[in-house]
Amino acid sequence: MSATAETSSAPSAAVITEPLPDLQLQLLIQLLDEDPRAGLPMTLTHPGGLLHGDAIGHEQWKAEWARSLRQVEGEGANLLAEFPETVDQGVRELRAEEDAAGAARLPRWIHLRDVTLVPGAMTPVSLPLWRGRLSDVSGWALGRPQ
Repeated sequence: MSATAETSSAPSAAVITEPLPDLQLQLLIQLLDEDPRAGLPMTLTHPGGLLHGDAIGHEQWKAEWARSLRQVEGEGANLLAEFPETVDQGVRELRAEEDAAGAARLPRWIHLRDVTLVPGAMTPVSLPLWRGRLSDVSGWALGRPQ
């Protein structure tokens, strides 16, 4: 048996195929999470196109989500206003056992306020709030396009 045949029959190691977030962007978002009043103008590229707005922390995004839904009439809006906090509580409970050692986690999500999405050659879309996976961001810059 040749050397190449022997190596090709060996079991292969598992390969992570999920894109990794930019460490500098994760640390920047982590800083924003520390001050609930902080916002930073940013421009991002991701699979949906170009996106720009003010990057905000997770807690600020939750507060603005709830505030916007409380302005809508109906019982469903009140339930949805509390949705992000309900999800966070569930995640905290699931991680309680994992984080017994107190290991800090880097953020996996980015939140923007006053967003403009430019999806390729289509007309830009304005959104009050946006949330996306940091691993989907392929590029970023401070500031908004001129």
